[in-house]
Amino acid sequence: MIIDYKSPGTFEETRFEKIHTVIFDESKEASKMVANEIAILIRKKQKEKKHCVLGLATGSSPISVYNELVRMYKEEGLSFSNVISFNLDEYFPMKKVDAQSYYHFMDVHLFSYVDIKPQNIYIPNGSLNNDQVNDHCLNYEKKIHELGGIDFQLLGIGRTGHIGFNEPGSNYNSLTRLVHLDYITRNDARKSFYGIENVPTTALTMGIETIRKSKRIVLLAWGQNKSLVIKKAIQDEIDSNIPASFLQKHGNVTFVLDNSSASDLTRIKSPWKVGSCNWTKELKAKAVVWLCQKTKKSLLNLTESDYNENNLSELLIYQSCYDINLEVFNKVSRTITGWPGGKPNADDKYRPERAEPSKKRVLIFSPHPDDDVISMGGTFARLVNQGHEVHVAYQTSGNIAVNNSDVLKYLEVYSEISDNVKKSSKDLIKFLKNSNEILDDKDVRNMASLIREKEALAATRFIGIPDSNVHFLKLPFYETGTVKKMPPSNSDINIMIDIIKKIKPHQIYAAGDLADPHGTHKVCLDVLFNVLELVKKKSYMKNCWVWLYRGAWHEWEVHDIDMSIPMSPNQVLIKRKAIFYHQTQKDNVMFQGDDNREFWVRTEDRNRAIAKTFHDLGMSDYSAIETFKRYHF
Repeated sequence: MIIDYKSPGTFEETRFEKIHTVIFDESKEASKMVANEIAILIRKKQKEKKHCVLGLATGSSPISVYNELVRMYKEEGLSFSNVISFNLDEYFPMKKVDAQSYYHFMDVHLFSYVDIKPQNIYIPNGSLNNDQVNDHCLNYEKKIHELGGIDFQLLGIGRTGHIGFNEPGSNYNSLTRLVHLDYITRNDARKSFYGIENVPTTALTMGIETIRKSKRIVLLAWGQNKSLVIKKAIQDEIDSNIPASFLQKHGNVTFVLDNSSASDLTRIKSPWKVGSCNWTKELKAKAVVWLCQKTKKSLLNLTESDYNENNLSELLIYQSCYDINLEVFNKVSRTITGWPGGKPNADDKYRPERAEPSKKRVLIFSPHPDDDVISMGGTFARLVNQGHEVHVAYQTSGNIAVNNSDVLKYLEVYSEISDNVKKSSKDLIKFLKNSNEILDDKDVRNMASLIREKEALAATRFIGIPDSNVHFLKLPFYETGTVKKMPPSNSDINIMIDIIKKIKPHQIYAAGDLADPHGTHKVCLDVLFNVLELVKKKSYMKNCWVWLYRGAWHEWEVHDIDMSIPMSPNQVLIKRKAIFYHQTQKDNVMFQGDDNREFWVRTEDRNRAIAKTFHDLGMSDYSAIETFKRYHF
C-alpha cells in the first residue's frame, strides 16, 4: 500500500509521471512525513511481535529523516528493539573506524542514539580482503532473504541516477556486488575525503534486484542539482543509464521531493502542457519566456500561432497576443536599472527600488567571506560608487574551505619575518606538512579564519568601503571544525538581530542560492528568515527591503527576477579583481560542487548568459547582468 503524504496532484497534472511522486515546500517537512511512515511500520511490527527490516541509505538526503527518528525515540518512546537494518552500500576498501565509512555515518546520525541491537545492524564490510568479497556479498543476500526481505527501503539518488552505488549501466537483475564508481560520483564525494584523489574507486552495493524486491521503497531527493536526473527517472523511458528509472516497475514506490528537485518535472516546469492553469502574473511570464526560448523569438515578435502551437492558447482567451507580449516585455524590462539603491529624484513607479531615501544604509549578508563579490560584486561596487552607506556581514568564518597548504604557506611566511616565533607555530608547521585533511585543531582553524578575514578586507577595500563597515559574525552553528555543522540556535539568531539593529538598514542583500553543496547558504538564509519574522515590527524595519542574490551555483529564472543590474565590460573586470583577492578560494577550491570552473569564471559565464537571455527577449545588449529577487517579509 502506498501512503499518500499529501495529494500528489490530479491525474491530469501527473500524467507524464511513471512513479508516484509527492512534492513538499521544504525537505524538513518531507523528512518528518517519511520518518513518521517508518515509525508507524516499526510500531505495527512490534504489535505483531515481528521484526522490522529496514534498508537504510547514507548521504545528505536521509539525515533529516534520521534526526526525526532520533527525536521520536527520545521524546515519543519509539523503540528500535525489533529493527534489523541493512545498509545499501559501503566504500571499498574502507575500515569501519574511518570517518568516511558508512559505519561511522550511521553511528553518528542514528545508531548511537537509539536502542537498536548491535547484532541487528548489517552494513557491507569494506575492510575485507579481495578474495572474501564474493562470499560476503552472497551472505548479505542470503541474510536478507532469510529475514523475509526488506520491509522498507530508504533511498537517495546520485546525479548519475544511481541508487545505492548502482552506477549507469547496472543490470536490472544485479545483486549485492563490488562495483567501480563513476567519476561524477567520486567527485561529489570529494569534500568528505578532502580531494577526489582520496575517494575510493570501488564500493560494495546492494544490486538493483535486491532493492526492487523490497516491499516498500521511498526515494528522497533535495535540491536543484538533482532536478534533471529526477525528471529522467520519473518521466523518461526505463534506461540502464539512469538506474533509478528501474523503479518504475516497482508497485509500491514513492519519490519524495522538495520544490527544487522537482523543478524539471513537466507539471512544475511547464504546467500548461498538462492541462488548464491558474494564470497568475508570474506563471504567465514564465510561460511566455519559455515560448520565446522555444521559438527563438523575442517577446514582441510572438504570434497567435506560436501560442496555439505550443499549448498556450488558453492565454489568448482573455487577452490578445499583443497585450500579453507587451505585458511580459514591460515586466522584464522594468527590472533593469543601473541604480540598485534607487535613483534619486526620479519617478520610481516602475522602478524596482525606491527613490527615497536617496542615500540608503545597505547591509549585505554573505554566508562565506567571498559570496558577496562572487554573486553581486558589480552591484556592491555600484552601491558604493553611488554614495550609499554599505556594510558587509560575513556570516561564517569559512575556515574549513582553506586548504592546509595555504595555512602552512602563511605560517611559514610568518615564521620567517617574526622575531618571536612561538613554539606552537613551529609545531603547527610540522603538523600541517603531514596532513591534507580538515583538522580538528583550533589553532589551525583560527589561522584559516584569519586568512579569510584578511582576504575579505582586501576585497572590500578594493570595492571602497572602510574596514569599520565590514563585520565578521562567526555564527556558532558553523564552528564545528568539520563539514558537518550544528543546527542553528538562538545564539546565531541573536547575532543576526544585533547587526541588523545596529545598522538599521534600508536594504538587506542575502544569498538565495540554495544549491550550495555543503548547505551553509541554506542555513544562513533560514536564520535570516527567522530573524526577519522576529524584528519585522520594529521601527527600524519599517522601511527595509530584502533582496536575494544568486550566482555562485545557479541563476534566477527570468520570471523570478525583480531587479537586474547591468554591468559594462569594465565593471565585469572590477568584479573579477575583487574575487581574485580571495586567493585561497582560487584555483584549488575544496568545496566546488559539481562545477569544476573557478568561481570567477562560472559567475561571469552566468552573468553573461542572463544578459544574452535578456537580449534574446528583446532587451538592450549588455555585457553582463546580476539579478535579484525581492523577499517580502
